[in-house]
Formats: sequence, C-alpha cells, structure tokens
Amino acid sequence: MFRKNLKKDPELFQNVSEGLRRLYRTKLFPLEDTYRFHDFHSPALEDADFDNKPMVLLVGQYSTGKTTFIRHLMEQDFPGMRIGPEPTTDSFIAVMHGEQDGVIPGNALVVDPKKPFRKLNAFGNAFLNRFMCAQMPNPVLESISIIDTPGILSGEKQRISRGYDFAAVLEWFAERVDRIILLFDAHKLDISDEFSEVIRALKNHEDKMRVVLNKADQISTQQLMRVYGALMWSLGKIINTPEVVRVYIGSFWAQPLLVPDNRKLFEAEEQDLFLDIQSLPRNAALRKLNDLIKRARLAKVQAYIISSLKKDMPSVFGKESKKKELIANLGEIYHKIEKEHQISPGDFPNLAKMQELLNGQDFSKFAALKPKLLEAVEDMLANDIARLMAMVRQEEAAMPSQSVKGGAFEGTMNGPFGHGYGEGASEGIDELEWVVGRDKPTYDEIFYTLSPINGKVSGAAAKKEMLKSKLPNTVLGKIWKLADVDKDGLLDDEEFALANHLIKVKLEGHELPPALPEHLVPPSKRGTALEA
Repeated sequence: MFRKNLKKDPELFQNVSEGLRRLYRTKLFPLEDTYRFHDFHSPALEDADFDNKPMVLLVGQYSTGKTTFIRHLMEQDFPGMRIGPEPTTDSFIAVMHGEQDGVIPGNALVVDPKKPFRKLNAFGNAFLNRFMCAQMPNPVLESISIIDTPGILSGEKQRISRGYDFAAVLEWFAERVDRIILLFDAHKLDISDEFSEVIRALKNHEDKMRVVLNKADQISTQQLMRVYGALMWSLGKIINTPEVVRVYIGSFWAQPLLVPDNRKLFEAEEQDLFLDIQSLPRNAALRKLNDLIKRARLAKVQAYIISSLKKDMPSVFGKESKKKELIANLGEIYHKIEKEHQISPGDFPNLAKMQELLNGQDFSKFAALKPKLLEAVEDMLANDIARLMAMVRQEEAAMPSQSVKGGAFEGTMNGPFGHGYGEGASEGIDELEWVVGRDKPTYDEIFYTLSPINGKVSGAAAKKEMLKSKLPNTVLGKIWKLADVDKDGLLDDEEFALANHLIKVKLEGHELPPALPEHLVPPSKRGTALEA
C-alpha cells in the first residue's frame, strides 16, 4: 500500500538521510530479503548506517604508523592506544566522539542501536573480543570517526590464528566507510600475502581508497623515487586496474624530519591529504547515495541469479545432482543473465566466492522471480535517486562549509606555518616594503625601452614583452587583469613591474591569486585599489 502511494505521488523527504533510509526500507530491502542478499553479500542496513558521521578506515602492515597517524591527526592520545615497533594494535578500535574518555568493549558495542556496528555480531566472539570503541572529546571527532585496525602480518600460521575472517571484517567496514587509507612504510616496503588478500577484498571500493607512503623522511630522495616506483608497480599487480591509486608521500607524525631534503614535497602532500579528509563531511550524503546505488545494482543481479537457479531445479527427484551441475555451470548462467537483462559484467559477484556460498544453500527454498520487487528497485534508481541527488546539492548549498576542524588540521590553516605562506604570490605578505620593489630597477629598464607615453605603456607594447615568458595567453590575460590595478588598459612603471613579478611567480610553479592581495598592490594605488 505504502509502496504504491510512493510510486503514484512521490513524497518529498525531509532530508537526504531520511530519504535514503525510507527508500531502502520500502523498495530495496524487500528485494534483498526475498533473494537472500544478506546471506551472500552484506547484512541489512540499519538506521545508524544512514545517520553516522563519515568514517575513515586505516589499513596497513604492522609498524607502518597507523595508530601514530591517528594521534597525529587528533594531536591527542586516545583510550586503548598502543604504539611500538612490534605488532601492538591487536584490535579493531573505532575512535569516536564522546563527552568523556572511555572504552566500550565489542560485545556492548554491537547491541547499541545508535552505533553503526550491530551487524558485526555475525563475526562471533573471537572478533568481538578484539573490537572496541574509544570515545573522547576531540574537535576532529566531531566531524569524522576513525577505525584503527590490527597490523597485517605475514605468514599463513599467523593469519589462521586470528580466529575470525580478517579480510571479511575489513570488507564489511569498507562498504560503510567514506575513506580507506592504506599505509605503507617507505623504509621497509613489502606486501605480505595477507595484505595482498586484504587489498583484493577491498577491490570494489577503489573510489574510496587512498595510499599513504609513510616514514618517507627516513630515506634519501633517490631511494624515495625507487620505493615509490616499486610501490606503484606492486599495487598495479594487486589492484589490477588501469587507473593509478592516489599516493601521498610524507612523514605523518609530529617529530623532526630525519632527512629534511623533501620537506616542501611532504608539506604539499600532507596538505592534499588533509584537504581530502576535510571534504568527507561535505560529501558524506553523496557517498551514502552512491553506496546505495551500488548495493541496489548488486541486489538486482542477486535476484536474477537466485530466481534462475530456482527455475532450473527439478520439483521432485535429482535435486542434489542438479544443484551440483548448476553450481559448476554458474559462469554460463552469469553470461545468460548478462545478455538477457543487459547487465554489465562488472555488476556480477565474484564467481568462485558465489559458487562456494551456494554449496551450503537449499535451492528448493529459493524464490522465483517477482517482477514487482524488481520494478520497485528500478523505479527507485530511475526516479527517487534523481530527486535525492538534487536534494544533496540543495543541502550542500544551504549548509555552511562543512569540514574537519581541530587537531593537525588547524596547524596548517593560518599564520606563517600555513601551507604556501610567504611563497609565490604570498611572498612579502608580512613585510613593510613592497616586495615587487626589490626587482623594480630591472623591470624599469625594460619598461623604458618600450617608449612609454605620459609614463604608461600600451597593451600592445606590454603584450610583446610579456609573450617572451612563453606562458599561455589565458595565464597572461589573467596576469594583465591583476596588474592593471586602475583598469585604464595601460600599465605604468609600478603596474608593469607587478605584471613581471606575477610572471615570475607563475614560472616558479606557483598559482596566481584569484584577486590581487593587498600586499602586492602598488604603493601609489593603495587608496584607489581599496576604494575600487
């Protein structure tokens, strides 16, 4: 009844989270439930999955600096934190905001309806004894939550001794987090068998994946180039996609750099990574929308697979032999569904994993194809999602700029240690003298060779000189616009010097400012520029 009304007269949702929750419950969940999606792929979503803050998952081999990275971001120790060269973090720790410092053990955590971890109950006590939530009042955690994971070990024996499916737990988290950060140690770069398995388990989430090459200050520039190349080659083999994963190079802790040669590179990389993390709250609704679409596509394929297996089963005799035959020919069934329903091969679940899971199922209990359930999901993808997409944009525009604040994010915001402070167009920002004045005598010599009239050169004369920089016209046009402070279409000696200074800024690899900063305004124009 409710579904019919929703289809006839689309209801306007209060916000994106509420819209996603209702669409999931009324349209997608019935399809998932009917075709055993939760047994094969992922547990049902709960309200907390739609309401929780963006989460960042840290994954890496032991002693790559995962826990130190979290401490660096928050500039504060968190409850349950242990750091050392040996495998110290032996638990999954969800670092979340709370009014007081404290630790919630795994068994208590999975019964809390306000936390998005209830479905982790399925991984059993061996996992829950190794899972906890560290709560603390920290400004960074007001916007995001961070998941610290046990260091990945090498060797089959250590992998088995965990007592739970480590890769499956990571895959569960990967589906629900907004960002996955893989940490590597530049000083000892090796990718163990378990780490390779983990990266492959995260294969469907490459869009969330970022790579950090940590401790890069411990090696020389030449060694760093070789390590970076080796890392890219190794990742290319494991992830097996033509797109290159974004790699951030640096030393993510609050200690002096051991080899400071690449300080500028590390600062720029840290800034880029921080901006990426800071954008998560702003893009959280869009990420949840994207994940729901991915889930709906997989649920549709699941329905076609299960109903196809049901259709081919005999009603009385030979059920077991037919089941074995169907599992063995699952690849052909995939191909048939792909052709019949025009589904992309990339939407199908892993063949070997699906065959393994089907072995333990009773095919006679599978449901036949129910077109109405599929139509509801098709309607959701075609109409409701488009409406929610428009709402996402409206919410983004209505909200004040959302970003992660506090901790290490504050250290790079303002003041002389802000990224790029005193460089490029910011050079001379806190000096009393006009910074362009240093090189003005050189620029004046060129200025007077251009035969100025009434102390000014024409655009044509200035253009001829400016083209010698070999910068594109689009860049030179912007420089002209910034340098012609009084907007009279001519340049006097100060404006000409300013144009040359901005050309130098660009040639040194810096960006031009969108508007002329106050400290670059020529002294004789300062009153008029402010009035303008």
